[in-house]
Amino acid sequence: MERLDRVLGRGVIDENLYSVLEEELLLADTSVAVTEEILSELRDAVRKDKVTTVDGIRERLRHEIASRFDWDRVKGLNEPAVPPALWLFVGVNGVGKTTTIGKLASSLKSKGKRPLLAAGDTFRAAAIEQLQVWAERSGADFVGASPGSDSASVVFSAIEAAKARGCTHVLADTAGRQHTKSALMTELGKTVRVAEKAMGRAPDEVLLVLDANTGQNAVRQAEEFGHIAGVTGLVLTKVDGTAKGGALIGLQRGLHLPVKLVGTGEGIEDLRLFDPKWFAERLFA
Repeated sequence: MERLDRVLGRGVIDENLYSVLEEELLLADTSVAVTEEILSELRDAVRKDKVTTVDGIRERLRHEIASRFDWDRVKGLNEPAVPPALWLFVGVNGVGKTTTIGKLASSLKSKGKRPLLAAGDTFRAAAIEQLQVWAERSGADFVGASPGSDSASVVFSAIEAAKARGCTHVLADTAGRQHTKSALMTELGKTVRVAEKAMGRAPDEVLLVLDANTGQNAVRQAEEFGHIAGVTGLVLTKVDGTAKGGALIGLQRGLHLPVKLVGTGEGIEDLRLFDPKWFAERLFA
């Protein structure tokens, strides 16, 4: 917005202005196609509404970005009529799945819920330990197994334990899998099927966790994980970094996946439900 303000300070809305906007959107990892759409609609709005001020351009730009999200589906996480809810977290290594689960568990506990954390990432010993620490920190129940155990079995056991203990939510971690490795992705599909069998219904959410720094590769990840695991929503982490996650604009529209949660920092409280207006402001903060 500082660059935009400097350009607008000349008092002229011209091609130089649109060039700056285009560059900033692309630097924020917005796709070329979506960037062109936004600029085209912004041009039309400027002509029709005779927008001439910095605040006017800023507000119109944020509106164009926020309007690209499906507001009807920005309603938080799906909850079943009869608990426990099952929320599976999938994604590649290092995107913040385990941390997101820990933060969400803390939020649920603060609302009087009883979450259970399932350490389904059995391929990485540190992931099991990390999730157990989050369970202790948030006061959540925990089910895990030794490294190398069958991930699907851990999730199955966690669901059975949640039912027996009267837990309200099962938050299941899964191994970080490169979306290009077919064998690993097939195993993830097995975990989803086993979870469905244990619940007697499909998971209430299968959340694909994406790092804000991933850029346009997020589109490929969403396609592959969606095909294997039946992704129902997206979680964007590390929005506090230099990247702003503009790829989400095209992801939500192109793949029809609602954005559910956003991680904004390292603190246990730094997780929020997604809000299109907040995101549009953050994109150009």
